[in-house]
Amino acid sequence: MTANRQKFASQAPADLLDAVREIAREDGRQLQAVIEEALRAYVDERRGQRPRAEVLAHLQSSVAEHRELYRRLAE
Repeated sequence: MTANRQKFASQAPADLLDAVREIAREDGRQLQAVIEEALRAYVDERRGQRPRAEVLAHLQSSVAEHRELYRRLAE
């Protein structure tokens, strides 16, 4: 998605920026790609297009805890 890109400047706490840089380094990605992904996730969550992280965590926990029940119900 390189069409219609705009540059912007912002500031962030040093520890937050360091953490984002480390994620980019670990993933072998450019910093701009990680920031874009984070911005998209934030916008999607705010617009209700993506479940909140805690909702997904509860779902995963439930699936792990009740895996056998879900398997039996699916039969």
